[in-house]
Amino acid sequence: MTYKTVLFDLDGTLTDPFEGITRSIQYALERMGAEVPAEEDLRWCIGPPLWDSFSALLDTQDRAIQDEAVAFYRERFTVTGLYENTLIEGIDGLVSDLVADGRRLFVATSKPHAYAGKIVEHFGLMPYFGKVYGSELDGTRSAKAELIEHILSEEGLSASDCAMIGDRKHDLIGANANKVDGFGVMWGYGSRDELEGEQPVAVVETPTALGAALGLRSA
Repeated sequence: MTYKTVLFDLDGTLTDPFEGITRSIQYALERMGAEVPAEEDLRWCIGPPLWDSFSALLDTQDRAIQDEAVAFYRERFTVTGLYENTLIEGIDGLVSDLVADGRRLFVATSKPHAYAGKIVEHFGLMPYFGKVYGSELDGTRSAKAELIEHILSEEGLSASDCAMIGDRKHDLIGANANKVDGFGVMWGYGSRDELEGEQPVAVVETPTALGAALGLRSA
């Protein structure tokens, strides 16, 4: 199927933010006086909303404590962690080819749009995306189902014409909730079992394979 509109997750899908996110979480946990896991033990935190990650890391459902941890995280992330990030190899060519093929592209990330826009711009991808959609700083629309619903409404999009691309189950859960076709990518932070558990249209290994799955004529 050829999709008119393609929504892309950011972390783990367009870019690899491992260093910036894990170090900023470590900083926040240290400031909270909590146990600080090794960077590799925080890989699972890339993708879910920060509040969910800190809820698990701090073993608390107290929103005020979660908010405090998020604030400490942002102390470091907004200054340093934002740019401790690398572009996924082949992504720039893929998004360029999709736009040349007449597709509309949007970023759909749980990260606050204020930060996500800076990252997309930093890597020179902004010309390819109609808009960068993300959560608000208070966590509003950090859940992918809510975010995708918002994008469809704001842009006047038909779910049947859209695809959602992501590396974690949260991306596919959000797509399924809105009757949008979901595609999982294996170069990010979700396992094949995690992705296939949400019954995506396809799980792909490379940006080139993703282009082919999206019906890109040049793929």
